[in-house]
Formats: sequence, C-alpha cells, structure tokens
Amino acid sequence: MNEKTLPLLPESASNLSPQIDALMMAELGFSVFFSILIFVLVTVFAIKFRRKSDYDVTPHIHGSLILELGWSLLPFAMILGFFVWGTTVYFKAYAIQPNDAMEIFVTGKQWMWKVQHPEGPREINELHVPVGRALKFTMISEDVIHSYYIPAFRLKRDVLPGRYTTMYVTPTKVGKFHLFCAEYCGTQHSGMIGTVYVQEQSDYEKWVAGGDESMSARGEALFGQYGCVTCHLPDGKGRGPSLVGVYNSNVKLQGGNLVKADDAYLRESILNPRAKVVDTYQSIMPTFQGQISEEGLLQIIAYIKSLEKEEGGQQ
Repeated sequence: MNEKTLPLLPESASNLSPQIDALMMAELGFSVFFSILIFVLVTVFAIKFRRKSDYDVTPHIHGSLILELGWSLLPFAMILGFFVWGTTVYFKAYAIQPNDAMEIFVTGKQWMWKVQHPEGPREINELHVPVGRALKFTMISEDVIHSYYIPAFRLKRDVLPGRYTTMYVTPTKVGKFHLFCAEYCGTQHSGMIGTVYVQEQSDYEKWVAGGDESMSARGEALFGQYGCVTCHLPDGKGRGPSLVGVYNSNVKLQGGNLVKADDAYLRESILNPRAKVVDTYQSIMPTFQGQISEEGLLQIIAYIKSLEKEEGGQQ
C-alpha cells in the first residue's frame, strides 16, 4: 500500500527513545485499563443496584478493611513504580554525563537556532551530528525562553536567557529529522524550526572539514580584541589571575569560599566580574555586559578550555 499512515509516535533515533516510548506506552496502557475498568464497573453497578421501585430499601453494607487497603495501596504502588521509572529515564537524559561526549553549543534567538561545533562549523536552524556518538548540548538564549526539541530523539530542554542548560543523547539512526522550538517565544514562533542530519562518522568528518576556524581560535581572537591578554597573563603575574588550567578547577574567592570554574562561573566572571572576586586580586575588571554576544562568550570559554588542555599537555 502506498497510502501514508499517521504513526502513533515519531521515528525513533536515539538511545533514549525506546526507554521513553516504553514508559509512555506503559502509562498509556495503565490509564486506558483503569479508565475502561471504572466505566464498566460504574455501568454494571448502576444497572445491578438501581432502585427498582419506591419500596426498595438500601441494604446495610459492611465495610472491608482488606478491600479498602487493596484499592488504595495497589494504585499507589503502581504510581510510585512509574515515578521511579520516569526518574531513572530523566537522570539518564539530563544528569548522567558521558566522559567522551562531543560538545555542541546552541544559542536560541528570535527566531532561529544558532549552532557552533568546537571544530569550527557553524549552523543556523540545522544540526549535523555523527551516529553512535554521545552528544552534550550546552544551550543558552539571547532574548526570551525557547525550548530545543528533537522529537526523534525524544528530548526537549528549555533554553533560558542568562543561564546554561545541558542535555545528553546518542543518535542511533542515520537520517534527517525535525527540530522545533517547543516554547512560545513570539509572533514568529511557528517558524523557529530546523533540521537535524545524523550522518555516518566518515560523512560527518568530511562535513566538519569544510568548516571555519575552531571555536577556541575565534575565542582567542576575542580574548585579544577585548584586551583580556593585558591582565590575565599565563604566569599569573598580571592584574588578573592566570586562566591556564583554571577550567573545572576550584577557585578560591575573597572571603575564603571555593567555587568550581565551570562554564557558568566563567560567563558570570566576564559579565559581572565583581560577583565573585578571586582571592589576592582586586576587583578592577570591567564588565562586558552588552558588549559580547552569547556566541562570543561561548567562544571565549572554549578558548579558556583549550588553555586547560595545553596545560595538561605540558605536565
């Protein structure tokens, strides 16, 4: 038959799709079963125990503790089971971090998706990824709340202004898939769509080879353009702390508190440098709020990460 049919679920193309589909179908089956059971019992009892004449007297019915506990505890146990099941799937999608995950940086903007690959390529409303490779999405919005949604991957994550959000997934099927914004973000929200291309590793490498300079190289250029190199000297003797090896390290602040130098900390330090001042240094760094785009911030952070890699190579 050549007729197209409407599938119950979108195409499955990620490691999480079977787990999320199984959970959804189990919840759907649970709901349908008990909905039918309730309607059948209501109908049967309404017919069987209806008042047949004006002289009918309602009989006295003795309660059953076992029955009461049964219809209370059994549904509770089932719902609790779904909660544990759903929590397990949620943590696999949003909390468990594969060590070898390939990073992809997404910036949402009315009304488009901007994507940066560390190796260099940049995309708008498209995403090219290799099949079978764990992916880490780091996302932020330049304006309002968006939501990055790939139905075939069964993943949707809010993209927020002023804060990084992440999600992890491994594509399992080569093909072309839909990309949407699932959060109403303005008058042209319906046009904020795109396409995901899952490719074989060799094809992806060929696609990457045609890209521009790497994110860290663009970040290094911005690092020099905004004069960061004049204060953040590699040997730590500048007016600001050295950034070599700082990424993911514990930084001591004025007052003695420690903070992990992750992406969020580095972003905050660029935009609001007086929020967390490094110990033994003065609060003299100017703010770059409104001067550097979110894409530029991601590039500078990528450059700082590369300094960590260089430091690790020297050891």
